[in-house]
Amino acid sequence: MRFKSPFVFLCALLLSMVGNWAHAQNVKPYTGPLFDAHLHYNEEAWNGKVGPHNVPDVVQRMNKSGVKAFIANSRPNAGTITLAASADVKAAGMQVVPFIRLYRNRADYSGWFADESIYQMVLTEYAKGTASGAYKGIGEFHLYDSANANGEVAKKLMRFAQDKQLAVLAHVDDEAIDLLMAHAPHARLIWAHTGIGGASVARVRALLTKYPKLMGELSYRPGLTCSNDKQDDQLCPEWRSLVLDFPDRFLIGSDTWINQRWVYYEDTMNSYRTWLGGLPNQVAQNIAWRNGAALFNLKETYDK
Repeated sequence: MRFKSPFVFLCALLLSMVGNWAHAQNVKPYTGPLFDAHLHYNEEAWNGKVGPHNVPDVVQRMNKSGVKAFIANSRPNAGTITLAASADVKAAGMQVVPFIRLYRNRADYSGWFADESIYQMVLTEYAKGTASGAYKGIGEFHLYDSANANGEVAKKLMRFAQDKQLAVLAHVDDEAIDLLMAHAPHARLIWAHTGIGGASVARVRALLTKYPKLMGELSYRPGLTCSNDKQDDQLCPEWRSLVLDFPDRFLIGSDTWINQRWVYYEDTMNSYRTWLGGLPNQVAQNIAWRNGAALFNLKETYDK
């Protein structure tokens, strides 16, 4: 649209700004249940004996945040096993979705894709299962060089996940998505942070279109929201358009890999509630809960 005078243009701009401000003020946060698709209970938080965040502490934080289910993936796997067996988790009515983490220690981050002992550890853990049932996925794992997606152990794990119908939580760039999916075209891949390095929205859209079982997990995703006031953060226009076009393909998570993330857990989950409230209710429910519940066949025991 072309304006005949600067005055008319300024009036239109002002009206637009006022309209956007009014919309932000009228948005009410989403109040329904949450599925945390990216939770770690690492040994720094609690190693079974000591740590700043024992089980009652983290359960209280999740419960206050309205989290009704979560993917547990921990370094080492003892943290996930602890949550899966927890009476506190059960009493809170939460559902645990246990994943097998590939890391026994921090050293495993950089070479797991070529370490046969990692593959054998995954097989052993899978056979044992957890107190809350069978493992539902593997990961989170990292690939700082996308070429390592072609490592022999990476290939074997992707095929194992596909054969056992396990989800895969992968912290990788967009190039690695193509490489990983080439090894297991029917695998259910959860893209942690929907990309490291900030793949463009257009590239994310292309990958979601190409791989029908690819899911995007949105924690700490650069460029996701637009606002200088956290109370009013809403999805940036390109991202809003993307989630409206793919309402069944996104998840949210906390990524509690360091203890500070546990300290601010409620703030993190409330920030999701803010921008979820700006979406159509059905879309908000999908991203907040239903997509995760459907992916893992969870019970829906909450008030809609």
